[in-house]
Amino acid sequence: MDVKSNAVFWQEKWERGETGFHEPQANPLLTRHIAALDLPVGARVFVPLCGMSQDMVWLAEQGFHVTGCELSDIAVHRFFSDFGITPDIVDAGPLCCFFAGNIRIFAGNIFALTPDLLGPMDGIYDRAALIALPEELRRAYAAHLLSLTGPVPELLVTLDYDQSCLKGPPFSANEAFLRECYGQVYVLTLLESRAVEGGLKGRCPASENVWRLSALPGSS
Repeated sequence: MDVKSNAVFWQEKWERGETGFHEPQANPLLTRHIAALDLPVGARVFVPLCGMSQDMVWLAEQGFHVTGCELSDIAVHRFFSDFGITPDIVDAGPLCCFFAGNIRIFAGNIFALTPDLLGPMDGIYDRAALIALPEELRRAYAAHLLSLTGPVPELLVTLDYDQSCLKGPPFSANEAFLRECYGQVYVLTLLESRAVEGGLKGRCPASENVWRLSALPGSS
């Protein structure tokens, strides 16, 4: 699947309201482990492929400046409307930027986002981006993310399961794959691993893993 086909796939998901992946509250893996990034209050946190995640609200409540990027403008509009907030909206090259308080979201394809548009970031939280992409796009995504932010600390949530038993998304991303994508610039530390209760989509055993990615010395 190429970038364009993947974009169409997710746009159609949002248009049909197929958003079972959306969580109505902040993810407990985030709330338990964000401290592992050792980010000060006021730090700038990037949330790629953010959807309308409540994680952004929770991060903002902790005093972080949160920037998301989401393909679907349906998701972005719903995120702000659910809180009764009317955001300011400005053109940002090939994307639109919605912002209110200490949350801003770029609406558009993340591969069109540039470092100049994004600005400096102090950390990354990726719960649903890497695992939303098929293998042929994940490597490109990982490289693009590094080009956007450099090797800032990252909290990464992944799934690990036998990909042959389930087509995905979400897709499996095992340790070997993560080290292939990120091992040249990051030290990867597994913070937590837990079995998915009842199996992934009730069909196959899976583990949900939380990783801290810390820059290798000399890689910044």
